[in-house]
Amino acid sequence: MTAPELQDAPTTPTPVTTGPGPAIWSTGFRLYFTARSAGLLSDAMLPVAVSAGLLAAGRPIGTVGYAMAFLLAPFVTLVLVGGVLADRFTARRLMIAADLLNLTTRVLLALLFFRGVDQLWQLYAQLSLAGTAAAMFQPGAASTVPLVARDVQGANGVLRISEAVTALVGPALAGVLAGAAATGWVMVIAAVAYGVSALCLLALRLGRVPAPPEGDSLWRNLVVGWHEFRSRSWMWGVIVIWLFFSVLSVGPLLPLAAGVVVPQHGPTVYGLLNCAFGAGTVLGGVAAIRIRPARPLAGGAVTLAAFPAYQFALALDLPVPPLVLAQLLSGAGLTFWAVMWATSVQTQVPGEVLNRIHAYEVAGSVCMVPLGAALVGPAVGVFGERELLAAGGTVTLLVVAALLLSPPIRGLRRVPAQAPVARS
Repeated sequence: MTAPELQDAPTTPTPVTTGPGPAIWSTGFRLYFTARSAGLLSDAMLPVAVSAGLLAAGRPIGTVGYAMAFLLAPFVTLVLVGGVLADRFTARRLMIAADLLNLTTRVLLALLFFRGVDQLWQLYAQLSLAGTAAAMFQPGAASTVPLVARDVQGANGVLRISEAVTALVGPALAGVLAGAAATGWVMVIAAVAYGVSALCLLALRLGRVPAPPEGDSLWRNLVVGWHEFRSRSWMWGVIVIWLFFSVLSVGPLLPLAAGVVVPQHGPTVYGLLNCAFGAGTVLGGVAAIRIRPARPLAGGAVTLAAFPAYQFALALDLPVPPLVLAQLLSGAGLTFWAVMWATSVQTQVPGEVLNRIHAYEVAGSVCMVPLGAALVGPAVGVFGERELLAAGGTVTLLVVAALLLSPPIRGLRRVPAQAPVARS
C-alpha cells in the first residue's frame, strides 16, 4: 500500500438528518441511545452468563469455546446479507426485527438454563439464532449514527461510554448470578432489555435514506458494496491486519480468561474483572469525545497498544488488583481505537452504501474470532493457557506496529466538519 492510495476513494462526509440544534443529544439520538444501551446491556451479559453457567455446571473450557464459536459464526456468515437488507428495507426496520428475534432467543435460553443444559445442541442452536439476530442489527447500528447526530465522533464516544456502563452492569450481574439456574434469570433480564430497544426504535423517525437502485439483485448489491470496500486501501488494510488480531488474540481471550480466572478466583471475580474492562471503556470513550487527532487511525493505533495489558497480566499470574488495573488499560486503549475507526468509516463513506461497507468491515473484523475461540480447547492441551495468553498479547503489539507502518492507515486524515445536510 502506498501513500497516493489515500485518494483512491471519495471522502465526502455522510450527510445527517439533524438540523440546527444539539450536536449530539437530539430527540432522535436520545431514542437511539436508549435502544442501543438496552441492547448493549443484553449483549454484555450473554458471553459471561453462558461461560459462567457452563463452567459452574461442570462443563470443560472447550465447551465454552464452542459456545462462543456458535454465537459468532452466524454473525460473520450473515452480516453481509444484513448490510444489503438494511440498505433495501431501511436499517431501522431490520434492527426492530433483530431485537424481536433476540427477545425470543433469550426467552428460550432462559428456559434451557432453568431446566439444565443436558443437550448441548439446544444451547448451540439458540446461540446461533442470537448470532443471526446480531448480523441483522449491526449494519444499521453504524449507519444510524450520522442520521441522528451532527457530531459523529462525539456521538460515537457517548455510545462507547454507554457500552462501557452496560459492560460494567452486565458482566457483574451475570457473574454474581452464577450457576446454570441463575443464568436463566440473566436471560430474562436480557429479554426485557431487547423489548425496550425494539419499542424505542419503533418510535424513532428518520428522513428518507438513499437505497440501491430498484431491480438490483442481492448479488449485485453485494458486488457494489465489495467494490466500494476494496477501493479504500486504508479500510481493507485495517481488516487484513485485524484477521490476525481476531484469530490469535481476541478470539481466544474470553474462553482463556474464563478458564484461568473462574477456577482460581471464582465467577464473582471474573465478573468484576469484566466490569473493570467496562470502566476502562468509559475512560476511553471520554477521551475520544475530547481528543480529536488529525490522523484518527494513527492516534487510535497508539492507544491500542494498551489492550494486551490484561493478557500479559493473566499470563504472569498476577493477583487480582493488578488484573483490575490491566483491564482498565485494555478497555481504554481498545475503545479509543474503536471510536476513531467507527468515526472514520461513518464520515468517509457515502450514506447510500454505508450499511454494506460497514457489513464488509465488520465481517472482516470478526470472521476469524469464532475460529480462535474454537481452537482454544485443543491449543490449551498443547501449549497451556498462560502461554497462549502471552502469545495473544505479543500478536496485539505486532498488530499495532503493522497499523502504524501502513501509509494509507497512518496517513488517513480527519474529514472536516460540515454543516448538516437533510435527506429528502
